Amino acid sequence: MKPILFTHDACDAHRMHPGHPERPERRQAILRRLQQEKMLDEWEVREPPLVSREALEHVHDARYLDGVFASSPDEGLFDLDGDTAMSPGTLRAARLASGALEEAVALVTRGEARRVFCAMRPPGHHAESNAAMGFCFFNHVAVGAAAAIETPEIERVAVFDFDVHHGNGTVEMFQDRPQVMVCSSFQHPFYPHRYHDVKRDHIINTPLPAGTGSEDFRRAIERDWTPAIEKHRPQIIFISAGFDAHRDDPLGGMRLDEKDFAWVTRLLVEAAGKHSGGRIISTLEGGYHLDALAGSVDAHLRELGK
Repeated sequence: MKPILFTHDACDAHRMHPGHPERPERRQAILRRLQQEKMLDEWEVREPPLVSREALEHVHDARYLDGVFASSPDEGLFDLDGDTAMSPGTLRAARLASGALEEAVALVTRGEARRVFCAMRPPGHHAESNAAMGFCFFNHVAVGAAAAIETPEIERVAVFDFDVHHGNGTVEMFQDRPQVMVCSSFQHPFYPHRYHDVKRDHIINTPLPAGTGSEDFRRAIERDWTPAIEKHRPQIIFISAGFDAHRDDPLGGMRLDEKDFAWVTRLLVEAAGKHSGGRIISTLEGGYHLDALAGSVDAHLRELGK
């Protein structure tokens, strides 16, 4: 079966303040690159549904959700925090981005798909159970992981996050839910400065100093993630695929490139083959240099699609 790529033009209706790095051109650059490289011929492109309220409430407080829905403006922008604003198109885009994860879980647990990539925006991994932050409103990968463990036959899943920023929201949501292992590599000290020091057997934080390059990144991932995978044996693997650890990214200070993102994807593909029947669901997080982002997603999908 072909791997599935979820995307939706409504994602481009989410806007923030002029000059904001999380902009519609990110998704457009990715799709343009995949079209040029004829990668879209190898993936089944679908539009996701809107996420259900029930799926959101598995990871977000109901009062928080009420506030986000009520804050959606009819015009202009409404700031939820200093760098996270809602435009008239934001709520639908965020609901579609979470909906992609909810639908992906339904597909892989029914055996209708084995690999899914969600080329959606806004990103999600900084959103906590009761807080929007870091360009994120709903935590899409957490929605997916929670939906998966609600499925009777799924007892253990894992989220792997290689964004340059720590996946604080995902850690916050699952720190007391050992069915979901969360492994996050990230530049440190760096934004968001939250939940990076959580001590749990199923929370694997891998802080890396600014300037970290390929060799040190790969060594740290093999040291921390590989034994954690063997211990947890996830039945579905989720990826928070952020590409702002790229050497050209304007928001980060790490020194990775496309080959490193291909390498870490390959490591997770091999783990999925061993433990999860090949089932991987990946969703776009950061990445703000358009050419580096597009090339990195291309490299990620070439490994993910195998």
